Amino acid sequence: MSWSDARDLLRLWREDNERKSQDVVNLWETILSKNIFKLGDERLLVLEQVCLASLDTNRLDIADKCLQSLAAEFPSSLRVRKLQALKLETLEKYDEALELLDSIIKRDETNAAPRKRRVAILRAKGKHSEAIKELTDYLKKFMSDQEGWQELCDLYLLEQDYARAAFCMEELILHNPHNHLIHQRYADIRYTQGGFENIELARAHYSLAFKLNPSSIRALYGIFLCATNIAVSPKATSPKRKEATKLANWVIKELSKRQERQNVEDSQVAALEGLISSVQLAASA
Repeated sequence: MSWSDARDLLRLWREDNERKSQDVVNLWETILSKNIFKLGDERLLVLEQVCLASLDTNRLDIADKCLQSLAAEFPSSLRVRKLQALKLETLEKYDEALELLDSIIKRDETNAAPRKRRVAILRAKGKHSEAIKELTDYLKKFMSDQEGWQELCDLYLLEQDYARAAFCMEELILHNPHNHLIHQRYADIRYTQGGFENIELARAHYSLAFKLNPSSIRALYGIFLCATNIAVSPKATSPKRKEATKLANWVIKELSKRQERQNVEDSQVAALEGLISSVQLAASA
């Protein structure tokens, strides 16, 4: 591969937001490090890309050289300082990394990246409560950050705070109402919470997830589990029990059709049929 081909490949990965860290490091060592000054102004972007890749692959020798080159050209750059903080994270010098990130935030309070790195460090140290507080403060300023809401949901789930985790997923639904995975995860959380109202809400969102993505087997199983729970719930009215039993039978038929098309063993469907039989007996009792 020529140096221009290697340059074009790295450019393509940057544009597609692909890390491919080991491949980037290999191209740097074999080709681009010897031809760095042929890259012109793109040299700085390549150095940053290689620095990130070398930190991913624990090649600190390469990362140091890239950081030295970037710092020599931009001694007061916040972008370079962020890379230096990432290097400290790699070395597990978390306190020093936090101090460096704090200095970046003081200089530019609108910079989201160092705030998110603070959350990542606190989570890596196992300080989930502090990470939640930091991320909550961050989301007050950057409310449209969907990754931030997803991360906050994960942190609440680690703390088994399902109500707040569900709130985070509701925010994500508002931002992206047509994403079946968001509806599916929200349904998972509500189902885990338990209780008749939560189970009904979970069934509704599993159904919506299946409507948005009819190939989702997980959503089908979620519908079945919710329907069987509703069918035996003492809080359910008789019409709701009948509707839930009918829905559970429909799921079994859907799964049978899919297994016939794919020539898959029907042991799972048979198990569900046995479960629905017991549910029908309980519902009629």
